[in-house]
Amino acid sequence: MLNTKYEDIVHVGDIATGKFRHPSEVISMALREKIRSANTDAQRILLIGIDWQNDFVIPDASAVPDGEPYGSLSVPGAKGDIERWTRFIYDNIEKITRIMLSVDTHYPNQIFHRMMWRDKTGAPVAPYTLITSADISSGKYRFVGGNPKKAMDCVKSLEKAGKGGVFIWPDHCIAGTPGWNLETQLMQMVAFHSAVRNVDPIFAFKGTDRYSEMYGILEPEYNPNGIVTKVILDAIASFDPSTGDLEDMKWEKVIIGGEAGSHCLCESTRQILKRFKGHPEVIQRIYVLEDCTSPVAGFEQQMKDAFDDFKRQGANIVTSTSLRL
Repeated sequence: MLNTKYEDIVHVGDIATGKFRHPSEVISMALREKIRSANTDAQRILLIGIDWQNDFVIPDASAVPDGEPYGSLSVPGAKGDIERWTRFIYDNIEKITRIMLSVDTHYPNQIFHRMMWRDKTGAPVAPYTLITSADISSGKYRFVGGNPKKAMDCVKSLEKAGKGGVFIWPDHCIAGTPGWNLETQLMQMVAFHSAVRNVDPIFAFKGTDRYSEMYGILEPEYNPNGIVTKVILDAIASFDPSTGDLEDMKWEKVIIGGEAGSHCLCESTRQILKRFKGHPEVIQRIYVLEDCTSPVAGFEQQMKDAFDDFKRQGANIVTSTSLRL
């Protein structure tokens, strides 16, 4: 049992505000605890946090005073998700072996951002626009950010996959900016876990491909070369080095939460399940915390459909309070 109170680590009122206490204060509290090291865990548990970044969790510009930080792609419900996720860590700190955090990492000049496209007037394409191959062929939209043939191939590939084309998002998670940073109160709990259990978190950076979004942690959305982020996959599973065949997942449980449930969380889960297809005994060890994620506004049904599919495959859709470790 911890001597440090949850409220000493996470100030709930400061979630999604950018306010923080110095990490040394959190680590000092952790050093007063007498909790066994993670390397002694008999049951090894991995907790994956998807894109807990300011651009997804701080309220949007309409909800904050002028001049204050805002989230460019704010997910309604994210603040409550973070509170429940950090409480889950606190309540299970002696059982969670390691934490992996994905970090969506973008630049302005990527195919899903406005500066890469122009309309007939020469103006940048507005966010939340879906660009189809027909739009390009008709001259409605023009790619100005590099190789137009590759851009058209990307659009056609996404159409063939049933995604309609390239979707233009607001400029978000631009590397090095405050919106790219992980939410501060959440990181205080991650630092506390790291110090108490004497184990480093894993940071999984994703999304720098110029011609593709990368919702999931393993593969970009447009992936003609079949690229897989091997360092992340290796952290989750073990493989026969001679054949590349799956041997086993490295964890007794893999537990997933984060933003947004309709996009990056569901695609990350889908990609992990894809790797374990044909191994139901492994898939049943995967858990999604449905009360620690929320959809992008307008994509609620997309998240529900994804969760229903995960359940059909044998994964567990649970809440942070019902899951007992």
